Amino acid sequence: MKITAIRHCKADGQESHAALTAEGEQQAIELADFLVGQHFDCVISSPFKRAIDSIKPFVELNKHSILIDDRLSERILSADNDPNWRDNLERTYTEEHLKFPGGESTFEAKQRISSFIKELQKKSYQSVLIVTHGNLLSLMINLYDTSFGFKEWEVLTNPDVFLIDVSLKDVSKLWVS
Repeated sequence: MKITAIRHCKADGQESHAALTAEGEQQAIELADFLVGQHFDCVISSPFKRAIDSIKPFVELNKHSILIDDRLSERILSADNDPNWRDNLERTYTEEHLKFPGGESTFEAKQRISSFIKELQKKSYQSVLIVTHGNLLSLMINLYDTSFGFKEWEVLTNPDVFLIDVSLKDVSKLWVS
């Protein structure tokens, strides 16, 4: 099975209802053009508005429907507004069981995305398109490329597109913005 994994286009915030910026809306159109001609058994998105809106132009052009899966939601580092969030996030890449109040550990987030991928495999899909968020995407890639960590997360862009060949455990970047 191959997963085309997309980090959403540029948005005006981190809240679940944050909309795409004007630049993000243009990126979504460019993303649709980039994906033209590719076949996907299904398109699955995080329930966050910015993720759904990032793939909307593609699904409208190709008459796909968007399935929503909460397991593609962004990982919550902490329920608190943490001024040291970046340093704490970096720690979670090496301390996978580290968990902040109201948050999700790296281990838990990887379990969540692993269960999602296993479910896709059971359905015998060949090619799936998903739209998610930067931190969760980086943890998903890490399942197949253990060298992908905090430093690689730092250089992700909006959008970013990766191809993950689950059976070969191979990851390649498809989109350079």
